[in-house]
Amino acid sequence: MNIRDDQKRNIKVYAIAIAIPVAVGLLSAFMTRESMDIYSELNTPPLSPPSILFPIVWTVLYVLMGISSALVWINKEKDVKTADTAIGVYALSLAFNFAWSILFFNFRAFAFSFLWLIALLILIILTVLLYRRISGLAAYLQIPYILWVAFAGYLNLGIWVLNQ
Repeated sequence: MNIRDDQKRNIKVYAIAIAIPVAVGLLSAFMTRESMDIYSELNTPPLSPPSILFPIVWTVLYVLMGISSALVWINKEKDVKTADTAIGVYALSLAFNFAWSILFFNFRAFAFSFLWLIALLILIILTVLLYRRISGLAAYLQIPYILWVAFAGYLNLGIWVLNQ
């Protein structure tokens, strides 16, 4: 394989890797679209952002997730077993991410959603630790995701407590 073929392959990897989390986010938004108005009806904790901020932040985070997973995939020859495990944990975290919105918005299961979010945060941290073995950049690109999910945990907990 020559350099040009590698570049074409990498572009394809990045495109697919970014499309996957963006598609997961779009599907989750589609499945919760009838329930999203709940946010404006709830008592929310201090520092709660306006609802318009959520899709913007999530889009950026999904793109960063995709770039990170592509970096791991492209560099997996450094440690194939760790890279495969990292991608598997990442895929599981995407499933947890997808389900959280449905649990929170559609089912209004605020307590369970909070616990689910803690599990998601653990999966993200594990993903970062695994990514770091393959690509430091891939790991660092996930820091905003960790911070946002931790903040979402604060919001989820606050909503649970304030709306009992």
